[in-house]
Formats: sequence, structure tokens, C-alpha cells
Amino acid sequence: QSSPGMWNRLEYRALEGFVFALTPFNFTSIAGNLPTSAALMGNVVVWKPAYTQVYSAQVLMELFLEAGLPTGVINLIYVDGPVAGDIIFQHRDFAGIHFTGSTKVFQTIWQEIGQNIHRYRSYPRIVGETGGKDFILAHPSAHAKAVATAITRGAFEFQGQKCSAASRVYLPSNLADEILGYVKDDLASVKMGDVENFTNFVNAVIDERSFDKLARYIDDAHGSPDAEIIAGGTYDKSKGYFITPTVILAKSPKYTTMCDELFGPVVTVYIYEDSQFESTLDLIDQTSPYALTGAVFSQDRYAIDLATQRLVNAAGNFYINDKPTGAVVGQQPFGGARASGTNDKAGSHLNLLRWVSARAIKETFYPPTAYPYPFMGAEPKEDLNLDKGGF
Repeated sequence: QSSPGMWNRLEYRALEGFVFALTPFNFTSIAGNLPTSAALMGNVVVWKPAYTQVYSAQVLMELFLEAGLPTGVINLIYVDGPVAGDIIFQHRDFAGIHFTGSTKVFQTIWQEIGQNIHRYRSYPRIVGETGGKDFILAHPSAHAKAVATAITRGAFEFQGQKCSAASRVYLPSNLADEILGYVKDDLASVKMGDVENFTNFVNAVIDERSFDKLARYIDDAHGSPDAEIIAGGTYDKSKGYFITPTVILAKSPKYTTMCDELFGPVVTVYIYEDSQFESTLDLIDQTSPYALTGAVFSQDRYAIDLATQRLVNAAGNFYINDKPTGAVVGQQPFGGARASGTNDKAGSHLNLLRWVSARAIKETFYPPTAYPYPFMGAEPKEDLNLDKGGF
């Protein structure tokens, strides 16, 4: 707003320097969003994709250029992370990072930026979406088939290689057998194979490192007295890195796979007494350092409201009677807090504002020509209220 005799305005400037975009393998659309969101706001971007994503990144870069993006605005590089970091995080013109990847890497980057903060022209914008240990909670009133479908889709589509994938499930004792029965029926019909066959619901995981990690968790569950594998539990890398969709039933709510991020087609289920719904809310909130996505299933509106309030900080994207994956740009802006990132909501205006710096401008049309202010000519205790005859 502008008072009489002046013009106030606010403008948004590109950051003073360049933005570093680091993108993961698992979402080509994220690879498009991270560098382009900063570029749309007027910034120059250095873009480094994960090695397992270089092909799709190259295709996207070719599309950008063919669509008219000027050369030099987004600069795609293929280099080891530490090599890039040694140059970028010590550069005076480093102005921000847009990151999606692991929590450990993001924390390392944040620490390195802090150690170099004295070098920069301005304080860098640090925006990151990292890991998740995403949950599904079923209330005793939940629709059993709907919960089972959410587990099958939320845990196993894209081989669970989503930061939003359902990884831990809490089922009430009155519904657990029915829900798990439906899940087993789903998995009996799930096809696994090559990505070129669209009838395959599950494909190979991204690389051998991921395969070996998941195989170790499955082996541990097979040998643990605190866990039982009730579906899947096999793996094979003779013709690709294939992990059979696996359901682990945990006897303890703090069993390893209820807490660790796995990033694969493995989901762990804990059965709680159906009278302990409220205490289970606390359990969910306290089990994991992450707070990315979560879902509650219930046909009881009071239970839904209670879960929404009690889990207010447990998930940046919270779903009611739906799986905790599949956020749509423009409908469910995506991001979480705690160890899951800065919650700057990719796919919304909130994220775009992180890549600009505001400048307030005041223009006065009739500048003062004498330095004294009106109050300086008042007599002691004089009433300066203009309505009563003041200055």
C-alpha cells in the first residue's frame, strides 16, 4: 500500500550468484523441476544429476534447449559429487542449492556450506528434500480392502524407490488378518519383470548397491526372532536386480525395518491392540526421525481429526483414506520436515520464492525540505492529536 505522496512497490530479484541443483535417479520430473524452478526465477543453474540418472537428464537437457532455453542458463555437468563440491561450495558466487537425495548427503552439504559461509557474497538458500520412513495407520473402523490396496500400491509401486513410499504400517488387531489376507492376494497376482512390459507392476531396483542392502535386511528378518516374513522374502540378481515384494511382520514396533529407511519393495507391519489407537499415534510420531508422508485410514471422523492433530509434525504430506504417495503438482505441494528436509514444497509458489530476493522500493513525490519533525515544535505536554488541533 502507498500513502498519499509516495509510491511503494516490491520487486523480486534473482539471487546474486548461481544455484546448484542436485537431482536423484528416481523421478525424472524432479530432475526437470530442481534446475528449472530456479532458472524460471532468473537464476543461472549448475545441474548435477545422479550417475544412475544421466541418460534421462541428457534427454531433458536436449528438450530444454530445443524448446528455446538459452545456452548457459542451465549447465548440465557429469562429475563426482566431491569434485563438484570442492569447487562449488568454495565459490564466492554460490547462492543456493536445490537438492533431492539422502539425508546423510544433505547434512554433509549443509555442514560444508556452514564452514565456507564467510566466502559467499550472500547467505545461500538451502532447499532440500531427503529421506522418509513413511507410514500407514489403520483405525479399527477402517475399510480393510482400501487399506490393503494402499499398502500394495504405496509400498511396492516403483519398487518402493520413492521417498514417499509406505515403509511401516500399523494395523489394529481386529482388522489385521483381513487386511494382510488382501495384501497377500494382491501380491499373488503382481507381475515382476522388465520395465518395457507395462503389465509388470514391479521391476528391478536401481543398482547392485541397492539390491545388496535390501537383501541384507531380508536375510536379517529371516533369522530374527522379532520378525516374520509373511510374503516375499526372496531376491535374484542373475538377470537384473530383482527383489520380490516383501512383507515383514514385526513383533516389536521398534524392530529395525520399522525404523530404518530401506528404499525398496519391503514393508514392515506392526499389529497394535485395537483399544490402543491413541498410544499408537504417539508411537508413530516418535519412531522415526523423518517426517515426509503418512496416511490414516478410518471411517470415524473423530479418529481422523484426532490423528490429524496428534500427527501434525509427523508428515509434511498427510493423506486421509489414501496411500501416502503420488503427490500431484498444483494439488498437493510436496515436502516434509524433521530429517526429511526443509519443507519448501516443490510444485508450489513457496518453492519459487526461495529463488528470489525481495527489494522494497519507496518513491516520495514531495520530499521534505526542512529537517525538523512536527513534534519538535510542540510545547511541553501539548496534545498533538490532529483532531484536537495538534500539528
